[in-house]
Amino acid sequence: MPAKFKPTEKIVDRATKKVTVKHYYLKQVPQNELFSALNNDSTPNKKKQKIRNELIRRGVKIVRTSKQAGIC
Repeated sequence: MPAKFKPTEKIVDRATKKVTVKHYYLKQVPQNELFSALNNDSTPNKKKQKIRNELIRRGVKIVRTSKQAGIC
C-alpha cells in the first residue's frame, strides 16, 4: 500500500446519504505542502522520513540549513 500523508476520510453527503472515501497519498500532495510539513517542528520524525523519501523519489534536492535564533 502506498504511503499516506493523512488518514483516510469518509465523507457523507447529507442530502443523499452517499459515502465517498478520500485518500491522502503522499504522491498526490503538492510539493510546497510537503516542504511546509517537513519544516514544521510538530511533525513526527516518522512522517518527516516518509516526506523525505517522497521528495527524493520526485527528484527534488533537499538542502538543510541551520535555524538562526534571535537574529533580526
